Amino acid sequence: MTQWLFDLGNSRLKCAQLHDDGSVGDVRAMTYEEGLADALAATVGHDGTSAVLASVASPVRTAVVVDWLTTRFQTVSIARTEAALAGVRIAYPDPARMGVDRFLALLGARRRGAVPWLVVGVGTAITVDLLDGRGQHRGGRIAPSPRLMRDALQAAAAQLPACGGDYVEFATETADALASGCEGAALGLIERSLQQAHALLGERPALLLHGGGAPGLASQLDAPAVAPALVLEGLAVWARLGAAA
Repeated sequence: MTQWLFDLGNSRLKCAQLHDDGSVGDVRAMTYEEGLADALAATVGHDGTSAVLASVASPVRTAVVVDWLTTRFQTVSIARTEAALAGVRIAYPDPARMGVDRFLALLGARRRGAVPWLVVGVGTAITVDLLDGRGQHRGGRIAPSPRLMRDALQAAAAQLPACGGDYVEFATETADALASGCEGAALGLIERSLQQAHALLGERPALLLHGGGAPGLASQLDAPAVAPALVLEGLAVWARLGAAA
């Protein structure tokens, strides 16, 4: 049986083959600016037995991918946020209102160990979710990512550079000041969340970063784990347990 996992984010699609032992194969990523159907065909290479999809993309973009998958896979399953699965219990009274990417990231974290985790996704947005050692989700936060902050500032003030600059604590050049301010806002959110999580749980949770912007923040934080494919790891858990429910 050939099974593939597909993670549709706001700016990129990532996919990987799911191995028989439950592990995730090599991750391939593509932007939506590419010819998506051609890129998918070149990536997957051949028809498969089963596709498992998680999407926070627009309904139109999701429909395009689902249509493509249904022509090449015998079955297509779409992951949903669930109240409880694989030892994780969601704090939201209505689980459907929590993004499936956040839910799957928690499943991926729990699979890595039954310890407290602060799970931080860095993509179009920054998502912060606290999972205690019993698998109880304690809630989270959502904020703009550094990239989105830069885009918003440049859109409001065209004279500001949309990219460039290096992180320094007190910059003496505008591009550096922008990079430092936007990254610093994200770092401050993460550090504040770690402090409050420690106060709530009585212990400091392990910090787990994922998403395309995670490596850019990791060097400024104290020994975080970085898991670029965390959502796909969680989707592998859902494929085994949630899809069969």
